[in-house]
Amino acid sequence: MNTPIKTQKKEIRKRMLHQRDLMSMTTKTLYDRYVCKTLWQLMEQQGCQTVHTYLPMGSEIDIFPFIEQCLAHKKTVISPQSLPKRSFKNLVLTSLQDLEPGIFGTVHPAGERVFEGTYDLVVVPGLACDGNRYRLGYGAGYYDTFLANLNTSFKIGLFYPFQKMDQLPKEPHDVRLDEVLCDINFGDDTGK
Repeated sequence: MNTPIKTQKKEIRKRMLHQRDLMSMTTKTLYDRYVCKTLWQLMEQQGCQTVHTYLPMGSEIDIFPFIEQCLAHKKTVISPQSLPKRSFKNLVLTSLQDLEPGIFGTVHPAGERVFEGTYDLVVVPGLACDGNRYRLGYGAGYYDTFLANLNTSFKIGLFYPFQKMDQLPKEPHDVRLDEVLCDINFGDDTGK
């Protein structure tokens, strides 16, 4: 059943996906590099050894250079495999050349090396965020389910400047992040 909040979220998702797909490659590349550099600085400042991160798809922020840097510095990198019923199987990533296709156009680490430990940093994708550090994802609920049980991990969401809104419509299951990386002063190219 579509409630007014679900309808609002659906419209925001559609608009943000469209805007993200229209970004110029120059602006996207510059911003993606900025995000990778900022994430690495955060890892260094907080002494993080273990990071759970998405593997970019489509027009998402490309953090593959950040992931490669983590692997080169012997950090433990975990990436999710999406399973039925809004759950993840969290797999150890050892190489970006060793990936398998998943559902919804995703990829995940090949093999079955499931990680059972804790994460210092959790890097989350999204379609929109607000000043209260809430995010809007794709609507399947995977990250809200996953993040709900992570009390000690530092959770950061990554967004392009145009994806920041004053306030997102919220539902009880929506999880607040510790930080959103969305530099609205970076530039104003939204592909218009």
